[in-house]
Amino acid sequence: MAAAQATQPRAPLKAAGLAAALLLAKAFAMAGHPWPQSASMLAAVFWQDAAVALVFAAIEVAAPPAVSAALFAVALLLVAINVPVARALGAPMTWTMWRAAGTAMTDSALHELTVLNTAAMAAVAATGVTVAFLANPRRARVAIATLAALAVTGGWAATRVDVGGRDRNAITALWPAAAPAVAAAPAGVDLFQSPYATAASDDRRDLSGRARGMNVVMVALESTAARYLRLYGADVDPMPKLGALAQAGVVFDAAYAVYPESIRELFATLCGRPPAPGQGAEADAALPCDALPARLKRAGYRTALFHSGRFDYLGMRAVVDGRGFDVAEDAAVIGGRVHSSFGVDENATVARMLEWIDAANRNRPFFLMYLPIAGHHPYATRAPGPFNGRTDESQYLNALHEGDAALGDLLAGLRSRGLDSNTMVVAFGDHGEAFGQHDGNSGHSLYIYDENVRVPLVIHVPGMTRAVRVGRPVSIVDLEPTVLDLVGLGSPADAPRSMLSPSARLAFFFTDYSRDWIGLRDGCWKYLFDVAGDRSRLFDVCRDPDERQDRSSDLADRVAAYRLRAEEWLGSTGSARSPSG
Repeated sequence: MAAAQATQPRAPLKAAGLAAALLLAKAFAMAGHPWPQSASMLAAVFWQDAAVALVFAAIEVAAPPAVSAALFAVALLLVAINVPVARALGAPMTWTMWRAAGTAMTDSALHELTVLNTAAMAAVAATGVTVAFLANPRRARVAIATLAALAVTGGWAATRVDVGGRDRNAITALWPAAAPAVAAAPAGVDLFQSPYATAASDDRRDLSGRARGMNVVMVALESTAARYLRLYGADVDPMPKLGALAQAGVVFDAAYAVYPESIRELFATLCGRPPAPGQGAEADAALPCDALPARLKRAGYRTALFHSGRFDYLGMRAVVDGRGFDVAEDAAVIGGRVHSSFGVDENATVARMLEWIDAANRNRPFFLMYLPIAGHHPYATRAPGPFNGRTDESQYLNALHEGDAALGDLLAGLRSRGLDSNTMVVAFGDHGEAFGQHDGNSGHSLYIYDENVRVPLVIHVPGMTRAVRVGRPVSIVDLEPTVLDLVGLGSPADAPRSMLSPSARLAFFFTDYSRDWIGLRDGCWKYLFDVAGDRSRLFDVCRDPDERQDRSSDLADRVAAYRLRAEEWLGSTGSARSPSG
């Protein structure tokens, strides 16, 4: 009898416990979101949880008990840790997200460690352990058989319904995604020319060379989306100083970040080319780049970069080094009153920039770039702001307001030194920030809806007396040729890319932070392609600025043309030739 029992296969008790933990974690992640309205959709959402449990059941039966116990502990911990992440971001941690979760994110992590999230984590871990150690072996086998049916039916259903990535869990999210399809553009095809006739508009070539010999100040506003500013139609005004600057400047109504993450967007801004998909900032830094500060330095400018955060985060130092900055200082050098794990307060950075200006030779123009952190999650502020701060979104507005005050201090410092009459100011958002405008879209890096990638852009040239609005789409990746055009240093190759040119150009954007998305803006049309789901979305954002009415089924030819163009552009991003024009 003992021998017979010894050869009997072990019951998959730990697999049943892992399945219970995965299903409960998914239920917590779905809380507050629309639940599937059909059995097939429900199966599609949970099928990967079932599949992971089945794989673990095979391991548990075949592997030594000590090995399966260790793997169970690791898997259960991973599932529990991901609960607050999935609740906050609508997606579990990918390898890219794990890489970003360094010490700079400590305050953001603590912000999400609420009583509710802590209880949910504990409940998931306790459920897994309880089921694993107390489940009846016969019932465990029945549960595994049921999960097998769910995995098969759900996997089939997932190919026919759009679950927006909610089928992933803490374990399957770590599985490498298939690389996006790319296509080589035929010789002679201008990737930035619309497939459809688009009239030239908003000719601002009268400003070319207007800032010749002037100082240049560029401010990359952290996590600042256009939709939250009165300058772009919002009911409230968290950034009145920016609005005042815009009263005598060029305001771009449809400016887009090329990638919704600060450091990779910084590379695009400095180098005038997008980052390449599927890699980090260090690999981007190896791409060919004749950076804006280097070009200005060769023309006689003094150059400096000041960042309220830290260059050692996510490969930022590799992006900054060797780009032509005479001085590049971050929070570690600036010091000041630290109020966030991300860096120092903006007042300290503004004071340091003004010190640099005062110490500089006034006989040479300067190029100054300012990278604030105000606006980044967890939206920390030095003092209460004008908004109630009881929700993340209202506290975010307070953070924007504090960053705007720092911008105002910088402008006032220039004015008090008599530099406002010969200093061009370029202020733009490095990317946006989402607060659930689309289901599961929180933060900035996971999607490319307008709340993620449409940003403010204001260029003030001394001598301008009124606001000028430019309605055609532009890309932040084209700031380099635009600044060179304004200061009279642009080359013939830069001219078509200058935002002052009336020629219509497509604005491209992508993200691969969690799931791969590619998109473009062409006039009023906004095209998005979900690579993993193999699904397109098309919006007329002039009539539908919130991107609610998907027109892709009505305009199949336009969708096909845009998809091909987006794939061709993405395929060009990692080449030696700049894929920006």
